[in-house]
Amino acid sequence: MYQKIKIAILVLTTTCSGLIAQESWSLDDCVTYALEHNLSLKDFEYNEASNKESYRQSIRNLLPSISGFADYNKSFGRSEDPNTGGYVNTDFFSNNYSLNSSIDLFRGFQKINAIKVSKFLHKAAKEDVEQQKYLLAFRVMSAYYEIKFFEGLLKNSKEQEEISQTNYNLVKRQIELGLKAGVDLNEAESLLLTDILTVTQNENNLQAARINLIQEMNLEGVSTIALRSVLESAAEEKAVAQGLDQDSIFNNAMDFIPLIKAQELRAKAAKKNVAVARGNLYPSLSFAAGYGTGYYETNTDDMNGIIPFRTQIEDNASRYIGFSLRVPLSDKWSNRSRVKQQKIAMLRAENNLHIQEQELYKTIQQLVQENSSLAAETAQSDKKVQSQELAFTIAQKRYDKGLISALELFQAKTLFATAQNENLQVRLSAEVNKSTLDFYRGLPIFNINN
Repeated sequence: MYQKIKIAILVLTTTCSGLIAQESWSLDDCVTYALEHNLSLKDFEYNEASNKESYRQSIRNLLPSISGFADYNKSFGRSEDPNTGGYVNTDFFSNNYSLNSSIDLFRGFQKINAIKVSKFLHKAAKEDVEQQKYLLAFRVMSAYYEIKFFEGLLKNSKEQEEISQTNYNLVKRQIELGLKAGVDLNEAESLLLTDILTVTQNENNLQAARINLIQEMNLEGVSTIALRSVLESAAEEKAVAQGLDQDSIFNNAMDFIPLIKAQELRAKAAKKNVAVARGNLYPSLSFAAGYGTGYYETNTDDMNGIIPFRTQIEDNASRYIGFSLRVPLSDKWSNRSRVKQQKIAMLRAENNLHIQEQELYKTIQQLVQENSSLAAETAQSDKKVQSQELAFTIAQKRYDKGLISALELFQAKTLFATAQNENLQVRLSAEVNKSTLDFYRGLPIFNINN
């Protein structure tokens, strides 16, 4: 019975793996799966959790500190009496108990500013997680479209192979009928083998692209993946290209790009760190209170009897309260040096923010320019494909009639195939460009929940 259960589980596991491998994935499906299974992303999430705990602790640092103390001592031979301070030659034990508490009343607002620092850093860590999600999503998208590109190349090369196979069969029949010489068959075979090699190369490139996507997704137990169609019409691409303004896109992106928000928060944290360092220049005031008592076996009454534990605890009790004021007079200028160092760190953080803003603007500027160029290239590429297809059709008919050589037909066929491949590349590049611009415009192109 146990063996049957193991076999059933094995069959079920194999079936599920097959279903995963045969499943058709959309871009959203790939991104969602990658976000759930990427190990590097989890490391950023752990860092965010650590910053969250640091923020909570900075708030708890406002609470008073409380400590308790208790000991049990057994003395032998000549030893000091902890009650009287004299020396006795007897064995005895003693207990001491204390409870102490202290709280900072004023420390130059250091703790308040430290809370703000840790809060900003926690929020920055959350933005880092979001930034890593978007970077992963873009890597998945790049791998996704790379597969679509090689799928298109493979489709085109197979069409070229079919044409070469048809021509080879035609030449072979014509030779059998005595209409052509044997050398024509050699040429046709050479062209066919060239196309077969191209198909094999494209198949290998496609499989490598699939492995790349599978690795980005951390998809285990599969060696291939099937994708859905993603290409849009050229008319839609042109419509998008006409309504883009790089300044408005930049202003919109500044409001939500995690990399920018994280750097803004770190700049704010650096500014608060200056205030924390300045707190060391001010006097600090603290309050403390405590309670202590003890029991000593050497503590006896007039009848030389040991005073009971409860009585000693009550009689030996001591209490105190107090304030302490600390005024920094000279610290070898170290506190002022810390302030200067924190000011420099603040300026560096602000400069890094400006650098990130400049890089973002340059990226959007390039994307807008590329969008316009790709829209024009797509229209021209469509016309080129139509023209080369017509030229190849005419060349094929002339070849069938024996008016041109196999080499001339091959040239026309190669130009047609090249035009098809270029059109595929331009259209996919336009789709990637459009999706990237949509992201900076704030459109939900990825299934990522902020």
